[in-house]
Amino acid sequence: MTERARVDNARAFVLHAYPYRETSLVVEAYSRDHGRVALLARGARRPRAALRGTLIQFQPLLLSWAGKGELRTLVKAEWVGGGPMLRGAALLCGFYLNELLLKLLAREDPHEALFDRYAEAVARLAGAGEVAPVLRAFEKALLAELGYALSLDRDALTGSAIDPARTYTYEVERGPVPVADADGAAAVFSGRALLGIARGDYSDPETATQSRALMRLLINHRLERQTLHSRRIFADLQTL
Repeated sequence: MTERARVDNARAFVLHAYPYRETSLVVEAYSRDHGRVALLARGARRPRAALRGTLIQFQPLLLSWAGKGELRTLVKAEWVGGGPMLRGAALLCGFYLNELLLKLLAREDPHEALFDRYAEAVARLAGAGEVAPVLRAFEKALLAELGYALSLDRDALTGSAIDPARTYTYEVERGPVPVADADGAAAVFSGRALLGIARGDYSDPETATQSRALMRLLINHRLERQTLHSRRIFADLQTL
């Protein structure tokens, strides 16, 4: 994005915030038209600061900022209304989505369609439905926006249609490859599950399980050894 002296009323979400000096915050924000930006919220940690109760994760905001360089100065933050706050497993899933955006999106690289999918995912997580389909749909959208759209309905070797009755591995740079001996493969997926993932239909338990394994394989590859702390926290809580 071209450097701008001032941006007003940008649709955005807070992905993360951390203390800066004694009274301020650095806010990692995700905006629809300007991508991921770092903003200095001066005095936001003071008890009566106007920004203190506004910079809330998973709530739609209008943000205004000024300045140039990597760290801009937050001028105004306005809450524009949203759904219920995320709680429990939905909150952990929200942290996971935020961490994916922080680690996989370049700064100031707008992805308008992905922003809309993120807003939709947050709204769905706030509801009472299952969270896994929400995560899988967003992961697919994120990979596609990064230029790694999944190939799920064609054999990467021959170009023929995926056979629901066959077993495949998934080569991250190519797509599904049939295997003769499933016992010798590190990660295998049924043709039926691959077609279910392509349709966004996770109602079959096998598809639900294998979609999680497939997305983990592909996202781990894109992360290039970066650790997702939200995944680790969720795994630790499941062992309690």
